[in-house]
Amino acid sequence: MKKIFSILALLGLMSSPALAQVTDAKWYATLQAMDSGQLTLLVVLGVILAVILLLLVLMVYLMSFMSAVLRRENPSLANEPTWWESFKERYVTGTVDEVGGKEEKAKMMSDHSYDGITELDNFMPPWLQWVFVSTIVFAVIYYVHYTVLGNGATGLEEYQEELRIEAIAEDIRRTSQAAGIDENTVVFDESAAGLSTGKTLFETNCAACHAADGGGGVGPNLTDEYWLHGGSIKDVFTVVKFGVLEKGMIPWQDQLSPEEMQQVSSYILTLKGTTPANPKAPQGDPYSATPADAAPAADSTAVVAAI
Repeated sequence: MKKIFSILALLGLMSSPALAQVTDAKWYATLQAMDSGQLTLLVVLGVILAVILLLLVLMVYLMSFMSAVLRRENPSLANEPTWWESFKERYVTGTVDEVGGKEEKAKMMSDHSYDGITELDNFMPPWLQWVFVSTIVFAVIYYVHYTVLGNGATGLEEYQEELRIEAIAEDIRRTSQAAGIDENTVVFDESAAGLSTGKTLFETNCAACHAADGGGGVGPNLTDEYWLHGGSIKDVFTVVKFGVLEKGMIPWQDQLSPEEMQQVSSYILTLKGTTPANPKAPQGDPYSATPADAAPAADSTAVVAAI
């Protein structure tokens, strides 16, 4: 029985890395997606496999037990090796010669004798020979599969495929992040691409009321330090998103995506400190940006350079 518990404990230790890999591969998500019928079938298959494994362990134990009983009842079998000893001698360790035996003398290399110590010409253990042969067989199959038949992907092709998959995953992550932008998570987008898109959106949708250079018209001047509803990126984004209906500004959340509203809001902040052609008189209160929401100082040269 001790042997059975030892084998079961070994199998348990061997299965631990597999369970970790299952968790890493997120198989639990697949299990959660299964219905009750599929889960029942999976449990039944697991039980069947466990029973088969247990039967194999019991079979090995019974074979060892019967061999011990037969040896005890038949003394002539006591000197014969067990099936495990025969297997190990044939495939693992090979035949072990007695010291000074005939086979050992036949292996002596007379030209490799030093100070009375003679080297033996021993062969590799059988298990090592099988490993060597298997590497040769694997190399031939590998060469034919990849080079002769051209079925498998090369290292460069696998690398390019991984890059393609990662590019798709990156697009999905960016799309998810962009869709999650709101007045609480918006940040100042200082990238050249973001400011360029923001400028295009401003000239298309906002210039009619605020002038193309942000100097103001129907809407307030966006280049001075005075703001009616706050001058942080979150304040500007909120005004762009929900609008100011009593002042005639419509909400843009139905016409612009969250990312586009972040880009145009970021561009609006870069207009501060520029010199418009016909600036409108200041409106609102001065706004002093905190380090958390301050936009880079942007004169006309800096804005052009950023865009």
